[in-house]
Amino acid sequence: MAVFAYKAMNPDGQLIRGELEAANLVDLEMRLKRMELDFINGSPLKPTAFGRSSPAPRRELINFCFHLEQLRRAEVPILEGLSDLRDSTDHPRFREIMAGVVEGIEGGKSLSAALEDYPQAFDPVFCNLVRAGEASGNLPHVLRDLAESLKRDDELAAYASRIVIYPAIVLTFLFAAVAVALIFVVPQLAQLFRSTGQALPLQTRILVGTSDLMQAYWPLLLTALALAISFGTFAIQRSPAVRLRFDALTLHLPLFGEIRRKIIMARFAGLFAMMYSSGIPIIDALRSTEKVVGNRVIQRALQRIGQHIAEGQNVSAAFAGSNLFPPLVTRMLRVGENTGALDTALTNLRYFYDRDVQESTARLQAVLEPMLIALLAAFLLWIAVAVMGPIYDIITTLPV
Repeated sequence: MAVFAYKAMNPDGQLIRGELEAANLVDLEMRLKRMELDFINGSPLKPTAFGRSSPAPRRELINFCFHLEQLRRAEVPILEGLSDLRDSTDHPRFREIMAGVVEGIEGGKSLSAALEDYPQAFDPVFCNLVRAGEASGNLPHVLRDLAESLKRDDELAAYASRIVIYPAIVLTFLFAAVAVALIFVVPQLAQLFRSTGQALPLQTRILVGTSDLMQAYWPLLLTALALAISFGTFAIQRSPAVRLRFDALTLHLPLFGEIRRKIIMARFAGLFAMMYSSGIPIIDALRSTEKVVGNRVIQRALQRIGQHIAEGQNVSAAFAGSNLFPPLVTRMLRVGENTGALDTALTNLRYFYDRDVQESTARLQAVLEPMLIALLAAFLLWIAVAVMGPIYDIITTLPV
């Protein structure tokens, strides 16, 4: 089906714009009618070079799981519950997804099969767990576990953002201060220095040369920077080899790489425990989790582990053969296998890594703040020395 951009009117007379998948304009009008929208016009969207991706916000997925769990516990029919969710959500894209899911169920699909039609919103783990809940008749319990898992993922994402936001703000101020100094202040002082004819110190010559370079070639420099960022983003998205190297780099970055690895381990352990406790076979659980860990290096390692388990190795031995998983993971898996409580061991592992991520993030923030302040102060001090040295020499040579 194609993706159409549409304009419609809701029952209150307000114009609504959005995007929706449909076979043609007639199908688009029928889909909008089910959403209580009056179709005005629409046109198919052309696919972009980067592809189309409209992921659903994690908060919407949490609300979806929570509300659907409550409705199922109250024995509200699944179709009525999804229709209520469709009508109550405020997010345009998620409303459209809910409309498609309702239509799929009306067409005879199960909930998990209808969710699989929207992989940008519902990943393989989500769909497999819902399918397991349907098969076992314990869908409300699965939805509750999914909501808790999504909340933990949201917290982990918040910790990951927290260690990036502060350095980004400080470095932005640093570059802004340097740019203002090089573009507006240093050129005026350079004219003064040249008019005196005196020899300039090395740091002052470097500063003046950098300022002249920025003034002469700033459009070219900005263009080159934008092209480099665009090309790098395109290469990471399109080239598996480049993406693999980039993911490997993120795991070995100083300070940040270890926290990134712990966040991935916490997410993997939580999802693997949840799928295993829901009755999904280990091989299927690994195949599902490897698609959502968010790192190609870890994904390849999980693929090799799955192959070893399929060949007859036990779980702990297969994980021990990979150097990407710490000894703690192997020990916990071995204990879980020996006691017959592998899901409990994985849950404890997830709890450990959740706590470790919180503590590591707090420690990293405590280290980064003084380091960045010192860097900012040192750079500005270097500029001040490079500028004030020649000025002091000029003042001392003036006749009294």
